Amino acid sequence: MRKHILLFTLLLSASSAFAQTPQQWRDSVSTLIEEIRLNPRSTDLRLRKAEANINLRQWEYAIEEYGSVLRLDEHNLAALYFRAFCQTQLRHYDLAKNDYDAFLALQPRHLEARLGLAHVLQKMGRKADTFDELNQIVQMFPDSADAYAARAAYETEQKLYDVAAYDWEEAIRLQPKNADYVVSKVDVLLQQGNFAEARETLNAAVRRGIPRGLLKEWFDKCK
Repeated sequence: MRKHILLFTLLLSASSAFAQTPQQWRDSVSTLIEEIRLNPRSTDLRLRKAEANINLRQWEYAIEEYGSVLRLDEHNLAALYFRAFCQTQLRHYDLAKNDYDAFLALQPRHLEARLGLAHVLQKMGRKADTFDELNQIVQMFPDSADAYAARAAYETEQKLYDVAAYDWEEAIRLQPKNADYVVSKVDVLLQQGNFAEARETLNAAVRRGIPRGLLKEWFDKCK
């Protein structure tokens, strides 16, 4: 069965994250350490160093820098958001939840933070709370394909195929050329044994302009 790894993975927003090599990030860390030594109260320098640590997957060092930022500015949204991300990478889910809660208390209408919180609740095994958060996300962001896809992915994982098919369809309606959403819905339909609707879903996707070659594996499964 195809694994749904959609939208519960929190992505770094900095566009520069892919512009440097690991050695360049290491050089940046060295330079920033010296600059921070000279300017220890600079939250900007500490945030930049934490970004470099993240790109080197140095989660503990990044968490340490975000902690320093928050001691200087307890309401720093970037530090709360990305520290939660780092805590999640280390599977420190209680600590990640605390940071997401603090972030959302300051910025409640932030889709990515709410998706991050839902992911953490899922990892903690808190099914009812995960569904509550996902339902709230859909209510708050009814025009977001990501919101529907996040809920659909969790419903699929829980084998709630009827409601998952509906949410995948809503995600497709909002992003009709997203092939991942299409095959996710098709996967659900195949789990239900609904081969005819699965084929029609694929044919409709091709009519909307998704290349048939991208969907070949799924067309074959519908035979």
